[in-house]
Amino acid sequence: MYATTPRTTALRYRDRLSYDADVVHAILDEAYLCHLGFVVDGEPRVLPTLHVRVDDTLYVHGSTGSRPLLAARGPSGLPVSVAVTLLDGLVLARSQFDHSANYRSVVAHGVARLVEDENEKRRILNTLMDKLGAGRAADSRPPTDRELTQTAVLALPLREVSAKVRAGGVKDDPADYALPHWAGVVPLRLVPGSPQPDAGVTVPVPAYLRPARSPWLDQATMRGNHVTLEPLDLSHVDELFAATADDEVWSWLSNRRPADRDEMAAIVAGALDAWHAGARVPWVQRDSTTGEVIGTTSFYSIDPDRRAVAIGYTFIGRPWWRTGVNTESKLLLLSRAFDTLGAERVEWHTDIRNERSQRAIERLGASREGILRRHRQHPDGTWRDTVLYSMTVDEWPATRQRLSERLERA
Repeated sequence: MYATTPRTTALRYRDRLSYDADVVHAILDEAYLCHLGFVVDGEPRVLPTLHVRVDDTLYVHGSTGSRPLLAARGPSGLPVSVAVTLLDGLVLARSQFDHSANYRSVVAHGVARLVEDENEKRRILNTLMDKLGAGRAADSRPPTDRELTQTAVLALPLREVSAKVRAGGVKDDPADYALPHWAGVVPLRLVPGSPQPDAGVTVPVPAYLRPARSPWLDQATMRGNHVTLEPLDLSHVDELFAATADDEVWSWLSNRRPADRDEMAAIVAGALDAWHAGARVPWVQRDSTTGEVIGTTSFYSIDPDRRAVAIGYTFIGRPWWRTGVNTESKLLLLSRAFDTLGAERVEWHTDIRNERSQRAIERLGASREGILRRHRQHPDGTWRDTVLYSMTVDEWPATRQRLSERLERA
């Protein structure tokens, strides 16, 4: 527990205050941004910056040329206040006066010192990198000696510190409950979007930047003799565009054939956005022999409660048609669905006019269940009737053996 001081004692809403070190540390560790307050020549200053906590010390990142860090060089250090806030929701009451917010915040006071020991500074900067992404310090170039001298770190011992938390719902006056206005809480949270690679980046998004997901949404890599399925990534755009540059590949797909790599990038970005939303799991298909990117495929209509999933959004470059790639790709996906995830049912959907696709699905051993009329819209605005196929878990063992034997013959 932190000791109370006049500067950490609230005049209002004292029931929201906490001096518990675990509460304070959890808020500081979850937040990325802090606001550093100090005084320069009698004038107040507040700077937003990154921070990281190590044990009972808060470290703040900055530049050696900034005013607070220059002032902190002195033997007496720099008196500062640091504020961190996580906004969890907007509380909308019936009366304007009772509107509020749900939040978790920390305010720390004290004297900050400039970290001048090179080993300590490098250690803290590595810790900050790993806070941005676990493993990032090892997956990036460390600062040169010159860069290190241009980077400053302030250390603030956590001695005079408190947390303040507001949670819960609306607290209207009883007289206002009868008013005909909506009241409630709008939850807010900070979530990562799809990582956007810089120009020229050719490596996939590292695992530490991929959010932890349900196994049903995990882009697990699957390897076969003919094809390898690995997480689809924007770094695959150029190879995917080159491999599928054929009108026939796009004949029955929900996207038009991309005219350039930017349009292919938009298709890949859409698949990744759907993955982040929990609606789809996209893989890129890579030739296991040559290493070439040859196409893509996905899980979608993912329903863990019903233990069902669909396989689709599949397209492969013409040179790999009828080579065993599609058969092995489906075998890998079916194995993951039934054997790893414990699915009870796997579905396929295809255009009623796409007879080649229907024959391929039927060769897998799927059963035709019916037709979904005006089920999806083509890029030209017309509507398609969709043929629905399925395979159940009791049919899977025979299908696995049959597909494995087919691949051995191939």
